[in-house]
Amino acid sequence: MDDRTKAAGYEYGVTPTHVMASMSGLDFVRAIFDGKLPAPPIMQNIEPFDQSAEPGLVVFHTLPGFRHYNPIGSVHGGYAAILLDSAMGLAVHTALPPGSGYTTLEFKISFIKGMTKDTGPVRSEGKILNVGRRAATAEARITDSQGRLLAHATTTCLVFEIPKGT
Repeated sequence: MDDRTKAAGYEYGVTPTHVMASMSGLDFVRAIFDGKLPAPPIMQNIEPFDQSAEPGLVVFHTLPGFRHYNPIGSVHGGYAAILLDSAMGLAVHTALPPGSGYTTLEFKISFIKGMTKDTGPVRSEGKILNVGRRAATAEARITDSQGRLLAHATTTCLVFEIPKGT
């Protein structure tokens, strides 16, 4: 592993399908958060910390920085999109049995208050609303250290059986 695949103490990569399929969704998410499985490469962009997962609930903290800025001098909306989509999707994953996976079908974001490098740590919390055999819905919120709402979102995910094999 080189320095580009390791940041904030995590190894980044993609877990083999057969490993993911052998675990409950909650165990899978916790294994990523505990560093027992590689973190998704997209997380290198946000470097989460203080992560936790319970059935139907995922929370993690991140620190927006200057490297996340857009041309107008604030944190790009894509930063919030990564946080919200990840929190909602992982919350859905915590409710899935072994052999099941999910993918985002759609999500809607509402930006409430802008972020800058001076915002400080932000908290992203994803919660499931409903998980069925074929579809799941979830919501997520990003708040600052004073609990002020910065952005929120909802999603619909497709639930599917993970293909057998390696």
